[in-house]
Amino acid sequence: MPVCQSKSYDFSSLEGIQANTEYLGDATEADWSSSGEPAEYQDSLLLTMSQGTVGTLLASTHYVWYGKIGARMKTSAGAGVVTAFILLSDTKDEIDFEFVGTDLLTAQSNFYSLGITNYDNGENLTISSDSMANYHDYEIDWSPDQLTWSIDGKVLRTLKKSDTFNETSNRYSYPQSPARVQLSLWPAGLPSNPEGTINWAGGEISWDSPYMTNNYYYAQFDSVDIKCYDAPSDAKGNGKKTYKLTDKAANEGDFEITDDPTVLGSFLATGLNMDEGKQDESASASVSGDASKTANTVPGMTGAGNGVDNHAGDTSATVTQSQQTQAAGTGSAATGFVQGGSSGASNIQPETVLSGSLFAVVVAIVGLCIL
Repeated sequence: MPVCQSKSYDFSSLEGIQANTEYLGDATEADWSSSGEPAEYQDSLLLTMSQGTVGTLLASTHYVWYGKIGARMKTSAGAGVVTAFILLSDTKDEIDFEFVGTDLLTAQSNFYSLGITNYDNGENLTISSDSMANYHDYEIDWSPDQLTWSIDGKVLRTLKKSDTFNETSNRYSYPQSPARVQLSLWPAGLPSNPEGTINWAGGEISWDSPYMTNNYYYAQFDSVDIKCYDAPSDAKGNGKKTYKLTDKAANEGDFEITDDPTVLGSFLATGLNMDEGKQDESASASVSGDASKTANTVPGMTGAGNGVDNHAGDTSATVTQSQQTQAAGTGSAATGFVQGGSSGASNIQPETVLSGSLFAVVVAIVGLCIL
């Protein structure tokens, strides 16, 4: 991907947003890829969620490797309805702001390393007024040594990398890999979801709710601002276009900066095989069929990096082969709903990830974000 410049998005139109049924890794064609139904409204962006769908997800086409990322937004509301503003890497490092629709005065902050669930990582932050009725500014300031969550310019939580060292794994359980910015609205309260997820989300979702307008729930984004910091001092390589993961440990020093391309030949291609399926037009149009040829997906609805269970009592959620193997080193693809698809059947192409097996020597090719 081309060099990422610090940039503000005012969302006055849908220009720069490309459906993930079309996006193949060329960041010169779009700033964001989407699933579901984003909509314009009064110079802002609506993420919509109607009955029979699982909402809307936007993911930045460039990756941030440390930076200050802010979103000016109004959340949705209602039992079972979750709005999210997160950073998510291909190795399932994650930094979250999540908003449960039954508590409009609380923002949930969270972080994960390599998608490993830790229930002690979450912390509730107080919002000064109704998060649906009023715009608020939410900001994640992520540096190699420290991470802060702020609301309306006030730092409400600080995490120091030095406090996250895990003696068992002999590594810091701190988000440290290049990540995409994701904005999402999703129905955590679907009856088909695990009981723990439904309870966390405030109960089952209602499709006859006063919080719905024009037959859909919505979250409203006025703007997103991304200020990218310099790559860390231990970054390898001297390129200016892409990051590569060179070791499955996925520590900060295991990423190399290169000039390699990131445009995929089809939805079957990965960072390890950029041209797979390029000549097969039917394969490029769909990832259905042979399970071994299914593209990986990015979750935007679980509020956790591993896509498995991050709320007490859950036993399943959206799981993909890449998510399972990245966190555990074993496992196979499982089923679950995909952000932006039908709740009954996935009728929309899942968000494509530019990655292959994380256990290869050279793995994910992602976009470089620098000043």
